[in-house]
Amino acid sequence: MQKKGVKDMSNDNKEFVKEITKMEDDFAQWYTDVIRKTDLIDYSPVKGFFVLKPYGYALWENIQMFLDKRFKDTGHENVYFPMLIPESLLNKEKDHVEGFAPEVAWVTIGGKEELPEKLCIRPTSETIICEMYSKWLKSYRELPYLYNQWTSVVRWEKETRPFLRHREFLWQEGHTLHETAEEAQVETLQMLDIYKELAEDFLAIPVISGIKSEKEKFAGAEATYTIEALMHDGKALQSGTSHNLAKHFAKAFDITYLDRNGKLQHPYHTSWGASTRLIGAVIMAHGDNRGLVLPPRLAPIQVVIVPVMQKKEGVLEKANELKIRLEAKGLRVKLDDSDNYSPGWKFNEYEMKGVPVRIEIGPRDIKNNVVMVARRDTLEKETFDLDTIEELISNLLDDIQKSMFNRALEEREKKTYTASNLEELKTQMETSPGFVKMMWCGERECEDKIKEEMSATIRCIPFEEENLGETCAICGEKAKHMVYVAKAY
Repeated sequence: MQKKGVKDMSNDNKEFVKEITKMEDDFAQWYTDVIRKTDLIDYSPVKGFFVLKPYGYALWENIQMFLDKRFKDTGHENVYFPMLIPESLLNKEKDHVEGFAPEVAWVTIGGKEELPEKLCIRPTSETIICEMYSKWLKSYRELPYLYNQWTSVVRWEKETRPFLRHREFLWQEGHTLHETAEEAQVETLQMLDIYKELAEDFLAIPVISGIKSEKEKFAGAEATYTIEALMHDGKALQSGTSHNLAKHFAKAFDITYLDRNGKLQHPYHTSWGASTRLIGAVIMAHGDNRGLVLPPRLAPIQVVIVPVMQKKEGVLEKANELKIRLEAKGLRVKLDDSDNYSPGWKFNEYEMKGVPVRIEIGPRDIKNNVVMVARRDTLEKETFDLDTIEELISNLLDDIQKSMFNRALEEREKKTYTASNLEELKTQMETSPGFVKMMWCGERECEDKIKEEMSATIRCIPFEEENLGETCAICGEKAKHMVYVAKAY
């Protein structure tokens, strides 16, 4: 392998650059441009309901495959529950219905007949699942219930944005029942760890793990745990949550079983979920002014092969041979041998789509038994020896995965600040968007003040708290916790 160094590609795609707004000029428009130009999503006739096109859905499929395997490895099974929920069921858990009421969509007519009872389109499935669990569960011998469903939910958001806020979005939701509080807590934290593994090891996004405040926890939960990521623009994105529901829903829905002593008991309950907003996280954590930058483990296409002067004898044959060799290594490879676009156009297209590695092969390369290899994350180009290409490309993909995580971690650390009082917090929020660490007394009044004066929220109380002082940054009273504060999507 002979390193050629970093190639200056600033003039390679003038037309390409014009099509995507620079993130420094308008981050929101950059985000929308990237999604549209890379053909991830299209807008449907109904506001807030988006169409996931093949490339966008392929990202979700890869996330789904990763999580589904981890869920099954930990003993969970997949189920499916109806999308329509009677109003009476939704009303059984007071905190839950109040939390979701503003976002619920209702069905009132079936065919030509008005329904005797309104049916809500699930904003989440706790109520219908608990209704069924109350019918099924009889004895402690049946526990634990370790079930998950892959589905969509509908929440009538006022403002919508692709991947971040859909009125209908894809997700998974796990719902488990346990004999003891200890088992439920172990389950809750285990699933949060799986989400962290997904974010950091698969999506290359570093996250902060912690517990939500009482104000920010899931409606009806005893405690909500979260992973929080930081985007390029300094805003936080909640990237997965796991809820310990204790016995709240079990009591509301009269889920009972005979325990080991023959007494009637309510089980302990957990729920946990992650959604297609993770795709938005990948775009905003890794993307650049050329478009997507996809971590190799997520990327639908890990390696694209672009033949140069492909009509020359032997070029396509060698390119096909290379594709077969790399696929035999377990890599996801595309050979673009279309003849309606130039190699230069293809280079720009696959850079924009975030394909981690591009291989260029032409007559001169074949003669020298090498190929030119470009990595998307740094735009560096090198020549690789064809004799050992499988190992070299596999190692390169591993390096890109690690480098992307380290780069995102470094950027997060640069955008993480501390505040010891209200004025410092305001200054950071106004001038340097990012995570701000501060001490908090634990009182709702101080939390509300952050929201009212800065449009920011306490993202979580981290599992690994630092001692930044003895007093609350908002009120000056004795502090109970260190928290992360940020503006968020």
